[in-house]
Amino acid sequence: MNTRLVDSLVQIIESLTPEERIFLQERLCDKPIQVTVGVCGGQPRIRNTRIPVWTLVAFRQQGADDQELLRNYPALTTDDLTAAWAYYEQHRSQLDPAIIKFTEDDDD
Repeated sequence: MNTRLVDSLVQIIESLTPEERIFLQERLCDKPIQVTVGVCGGQPRIRNTRIPVWTLVAFRQQGADDQELLRNYPALTTDDLTAAWAYYEQHRSQLDPAIIKFTEDDDD
């Protein structure tokens, strides 16, 4: 961990005005894929939802297309799905074990 970088960021954040802090929070929440400790078990999820990326990937691997996923998850957009597929491509080694773990749990 780069503690010097983190310390620098903390100093910068502490120096922000209340308006700048609100803007920063809004920008951070706009990220299409979020990882938050305590939400969805810390698994990567679609922005401001409790829909893990692995869930969408697992359904896609089982044959669901984007239209079906959008019908079943009306809070999602095509941009969300595009972000999920790109995230999966970049983080397969992280998400594949989650897909196996959570889909096997459903089979029991």
